[in-house]
Amino acid sequence: MRDMTEGSPLRQIMRFAVPMLFASIFQQLYNLVDTLIVGRYLGADALAGVGATGTLTFLLLNFALGMANGGGLILSQCYGRKDKAQMRETILAMVWTMGILCLILSALGFVFARPLLLLLHVPEAVLAYALTYIRIILLFSASSMLYNGTAAILRSVGDSKTPFYALIVSSFMNIALDLLLVVVFPMGVAGAAVATVVSQFAAAAVGLHQIAAQREDFGLSKEYGRGLVPTRDHVVRVMKTSVPSSFQSCMISIGNLSVQRLINSFGVQTMAGYTAACKIDQLAIQVILSVGNALCVFTGQNIGAGNLARIREGLWKSRIVMLVSAAGIAAAARSFRYPIMGLFLDPGTSPEATEVGASYLGIIGIAYLVCAVMQSYQNVIRGAGDVNTCMAAGLSELAGRIFFAYLLAPGIGSTGIWLATPLSWSCGCVIPVVRYYSGKWKAKKLV
Repeated sequence: MRDMTEGSPLRQIMRFAVPMLFASIFQQLYNLVDTLIVGRYLGADALAGVGATGTLTFLLLNFALGMANGGGLILSQCYGRKDKAQMRETILAMVWTMGILCLILSALGFVFARPLLLLLHVPEAVLAYALTYIRIILLFSASSMLYNGTAAILRSVGDSKTPFYALIVSSFMNIALDLLLVVVFPMGVAGAAVATVVSQFAAAAVGLHQIAAQREDFGLSKEYGRGLVPTRDHVVRVMKTSVPSSFQSCMISIGNLSVQRLINSFGVQTMAGYTAACKIDQLAIQVILSVGNALCVFTGQNIGAGNLARIREGLWKSRIVMLVSAAGIAAAARSFRYPIMGLFLDPGTSPEATEVGASYLGIIGIAYLVCAVMQSYQNVIRGAGDVNTCMAAGLSELAGRIFFAYLLAPGIGSTGIWLATPLSWSCGCVIPVVRYYSGKWKAKKLV
């Protein structure tokens, strides 16, 4: 646990962010391994099929995951206030809401997977791969829910190391199972999906063990209550905090589905190149996201303790770190985009897919500078509990991405879709920046 209401703000943020960054890298590592093994051993069609499921899976799981993030915001403010009784009730509310939503979304996602993939215009050549992969992931979505729920609880009290250790275990297990189930035992994309599910359960087990070992600090001992059913008020508070974030994420996912459908219309080679490049994008952006998430927890704890001056200092200093990191990542992405794509696709046999992916990396790298500004302000607003403003910002980003993608793609092809990302992030910057300087976010604390 880490009390972020005392000491140097930047030091506290970075000491929290670094383990979270490494955790994110390891999380992306097993995604990369899936992509590398599927692409190299099963071919471009299988890779395109797996890639076509990403946005849909994100949409179906995101509402339940929003419960974890919303509950984490409340927990961070309770921890700043040293209120263990409310921490207990909040955790119970998270467990019940996430469990019920997980069951509902998994069942619906499994049953309607095929119609949704057809709605996305997934080509017939890759439909079977996509359907196999997504049904396994959704059937065992409890693995993802468990890990993300435990990670949110631990991070809310400043523990970013345990989720990191959990993902080390998970990543190496995923690599071993990928090689076993795809290369040694030819299970195809089903093997890659099973490897991901099993490794996520392993990560969840590490987090659950740590929470149990520190149950006193979370208010989970008998001293703070014996019941296992949360109060109505705490369920409502978790829902009110989580639903806007979940709705925002789901709407962005719907926008991504719309954009994915546009990408699919350009054919299998564009899909394969985009899928491979997205894996690098998801890895490279973790520096910005990790510092931003650390700033969110920092803000939550300090607004709970009433330390507004520390929040201002934390925002200013962390934003500098994020912008410098973004500039370095942008330079690396542009300079090494072709060698990076060569790790996933053979330029000799898939030259078009390689070129598509390289084009995406060159554009998205520069866009990270915009993302750094957006993430800094948005995470202060979110940490303070002003979730409705964050939802409005997310919806403006969504509208921008759809508008610019469909506006530019007919004229300049897939490059127009890539350009829509920095343009949409610019749209997403406006609302949180204006809200921050208005000062109204200060009155939105949750406890």
